[in-house]
Amino acid sequence: MFNFLPTMPRHRHVWPALIFAALLLTVFNGYAQTQPLINSRLSGRIVDGKSREPIPGATVQIKGTTHGVATDGEGRFAFVTGQPFPYTLIITSVGYKRVEVIVEHTQIEIPLEPSQSQLNDVVVIGYGTQKKSDLTGAIASVAGPLLRQPVSSFDQALKGAAPGVQVTQTSGQPGGGVSIRIRGGASIQGGNEPLYVIDGFPVYNNAVTAGTISGTPVNPLNGINPSDIETIDILKDASATAIYGSRGANGVVIITTKKGKADRSVLSYEGSYGVQSLRKKVDVLNGREFAALRNDVLYDVNPSKGKFQYLSQAQIDSVGKGTDWQDAAFRSAPQQNHQLTLSGGSAKTRYYLSGNYFKQDGIIRHTDFTRLGIRANIDAQPYDRLKTGASITASRSDGNVAPSGIINSLLIMPPTATIYDPNGGYTLRNPFENIFANPYATIVETLNKATTNRFFGTAFAEYKILEGLQAKVLFGADVNNTHEKSYIPSTIYEGQQTKGAAGRGEYTSYSWLNENTLSYARQAGRHSFDILAGFTQQEFSSDVVRSGAEQFVSDALTYNNLQSGAVLVRPWSDATKWVLHSWLGRVNYNYASRYYFTASIRADGSSRFGKGNKWGRFPSAAASWRVSNEPFFKDFSRAISDLKLRASFGTTGNLEIGEYQSLATLYSLTYLLGNTVATGFAPNRLPNDKLGWETTVQYNAGIDIGFFDNRLTLSVDAYRKKTRNLLLNVEIPWTSGQTSSLQNFGSVSNKGLELTASSKNLLGEFTWTTDANASINRNEVLSLGNGARSYISGNYIIQVGQPLGSFYGTVTDGILQTGEEHTKGKFTGNATPKPGDRLYKDINGDGTFTTAADRTIIGNAQPDVILGLNNNFNWKGFALSVFLQGTFGNQVLNANRQALELFTGQQNAAGSARDRWTPEHPSQTIPRAKLDPAPVFSDRFIEDGSFLRLKNVSLSYTLPKQFTGKISTVQVYVSAQNLATWTKYTGFDPEVTSGSNVSPGTDQGIYPLSRTILGGLKVSL
Repeated sequence: MFNFLPTMPRHRHVWPALIFAALLLTVFNGYAQTQPLINSRLSGRIVDGKSREPIPGATVQIKGTTHGVATDGEGRFAFVTGQPFPYTLIITSVGYKRVEVIVEHTQIEIPLEPSQSQLNDVVVIGYGTQKKSDLTGAIASVAGPLLRQPVSSFDQALKGAAPGVQVTQTSGQPGGGVSIRIRGGASIQGGNEPLYVIDGFPVYNNAVTAGTISGTPVNPLNGINPSDIETIDILKDASATAIYGSRGANGVVIITTKKGKADRSVLSYEGSYGVQSLRKKVDVLNGREFAALRNDVLYDVNPSKGKFQYLSQAQIDSVGKGTDWQDAAFRSAPQQNHQLTLSGGSAKTRYYLSGNYFKQDGIIRHTDFTRLGIRANIDAQPYDRLKTGASITASRSDGNVAPSGIINSLLIMPPTATIYDPNGGYTLRNPFENIFANPYATIVETLNKATTNRFFGTAFAEYKILEGLQAKVLFGADVNNTHEKSYIPSTIYEGQQTKGAAGRGEYTSYSWLNENTLSYARQAGRHSFDILAGFTQQEFSSDVVRSGAEQFVSDALTYNNLQSGAVLVRPWSDATKWVLHSWLGRVNYNYASRYYFTASIRADGSSRFGKGNKWGRFPSAAASWRVSNEPFFKDFSRAISDLKLRASFGTTGNLEIGEYQSLATLYSLTYLLGNTVATGFAPNRLPNDKLGWETTVQYNAGIDIGFFDNRLTLSVDAYRKKTRNLLLNVEIPWTSGQTSSLQNFGSVSNKGLELTASSKNLLGEFTWTTDANASINRNEVLSLGNGARSYISGNYIIQVGQPLGSFYGTVTDGILQTGEEHTKGKFTGNATPKPGDRLYKDINGDGTFTTAADRTIIGNAQPDVILGLNNNFNWKGFALSVFLQGTFGNQVLNANRQALELFTGQQNAAGSARDRWTPEHPSQTIPRAKLDPAPVFSDRFIEDGSFLRLKNVSLSYTLPKQFTGKISTVQVYVSAQNLATWTKYTGFDPEVTSGSNVSPGTDQGIYPLSRTILGGLKVSL
């Protein structure tokens, strides 16, 4: 597949030089071989070719002799030999490929590649592990360099890492989260995020806040230190996810943290420091350009005064560049990470202890994220039949959050306004008609702080009852406390009327888990099977409270003295609880390692659903045929080293609808009875005893194939998912006292194709491996229930036959030119059209344009293709990783552009305003300047969101042993994140989402992603 032969020279005069060089090399080589180095001392180290970690117990032997040694605990070896250089060493180690290396120096470091048996070792599945070679379902694993990216939470490292997994950053806010869709989103009003299982504990990623801070909440998963994670396994098809039943419809992400290794103690430190910067600025007008635009607007309002009766050209030129609000708000910001780890153990006990400090300042001033965490993973076998273990982590994170809407404010603030007034105080508002607060003052003076303390842990005991029969009991707890504090001082525009506004809130959640399982495994001749049965229970409770005050005498105490506020804000509190009980079972069977069968079922009982529909059952079945293990396949084995066919079917559910949705509920109201204020209650939801699960039925077919001793491996999966009984608010008769009711109606399908390819391009002293993945998903709304064909929500439409995330608006049709007022003016939507107005298409064909009637689907946020490409290069102590990700074929709603292309002169405008229509320059695409603050939503604001990003580049060097002495490993590295992005998108970044199921792909002032370059050091003893 790959051609590594050099291109032969085309010019004849090059050949004599090449022949002469070859003769010189031959003579020199002959001379060197006549000068043997006798009684040479050889020392070196054997390391893992991927992680560069030392390999203890490896055997190093001189070929053709009996002279050999074993490496010590740090992978070192040394001996004195009478063999002259060069000679060949043979290195063998369990789990690694046998290597022969020609030695020509006294010092050497030799990397070993994992053997195929190790690559096919185990992956983590639901409630157990399984050999990769025995898998019947669709599972993707992420490990190695992709997990070592400089990110605040592990979910950010999944971008482009696995096929069928779309990862979108919801905010570049330090500590901000991501949105993940595994094989497409299906729910309209329920949850679409996957289930995370962290060391056996199921967690749903839901960024719930106390409701006091104004801005994007931090990611609840960032309490898990990415450096503590060993592997991430992503379960995609129903065969793999059905064991999680009502929580498996959106896929499952299993996180396994690191463990200590027996007979080896390692103390290591890793630290890094880097700088973040804004990837690109949005093009807006400078002061001089904005003054000219405003002059055009004033002339359009009152042309009788003459264009330059408002501002002369000299006055316009004197404005200069004005204030660059983006330069004022954005900055270069540091990021640092420090981790100390102690791991090791004996044959009976293993331990992994770590402490971590992570600090990320934001590229927007006064924003940051800090995490301090500790972890302890301990596994012990006190008796031959009993195994125990615990995985515990505790973390504290603090974040200063950017005020909501601040990005849009920075862009539309006129450049002619100043940050400070002549007296040195903040300029409190835009001097023109529209009232805009000073965005710089808002950023610097507003306090938005969130502090989260989280304890997370599991503990288990596993007892061997009989040979092959084991009982396991697991307990876990997840305790989360988030405290939010906010203050808007009286010194900025937003706080003038309130004379200071303070708020405090606290969100606390507690979840406990108990799992009880029996497993039995046995092999009888060619028959091998294992059986799993169990009962699990999980309970979750949360409460939230918030309070506030206004009218402060002084801003000095901010949110720390609510009682000093003259006006108290009405307090608010709430509490929720849910319970889930489950029975589960699974059977895995294979015959002669050729025919595999898996069947599972789970029954879930949830408190969230109607009393007549509390329990759901979720079965699955899968089969695979390992064709390459058939006797008749031996004739093909030299070219095709591995071939397996897979098929699966199953049902999973989605219970993420919130609590108490099936019950009749009340809400509080305030009444004025005479001169007395009274509080009462009124119904706001009707009961629905039949409310049940969203159910997803999925089919999957796959093929795994390896070529040339698996130097090239391919996996292809095709799937079809149909989600029925969607949870939708359906209109009901007003005579019921309500306008809608949450019911099970409608269905959505997702079907797609996934491809994974891995190749070992070069092996030996210089290695080059490539991992690539691509996925295609097609989403379609099949029905909406009650005979409905569509549902419009703002600028989006949910329509039968169309995908979710469809943009709904008008279609532009050029610019009205002089003389066309009476022929085309009816397509501008203006009562008195003028040349320079934008034209729109008459969609309904009634001969005129109206905003309400002439709308159609103008784009979609669903991508056509998602790509990921990772190349790893290793040479001696150097390791280079280059990771590219891309998304193609999707559209993005640039809501910032919608505001910037009003051209009203009351707020700043996009750089496209330089090419606006004027009588002297009659543009065909950009309209004139005019005082019309009412935008028409059109395809003008729907942009191509395709991009290819150089996501991560990392270069490391592990120092040779002769330079490190007793230190086992010394590694230095540099890494760059988001180094380059190729896109046509005009906003800050094309990778955006609104976080809504109904309206994805919206860039409405999202905190931009940063470019990060850092250096680091890793030392192990």
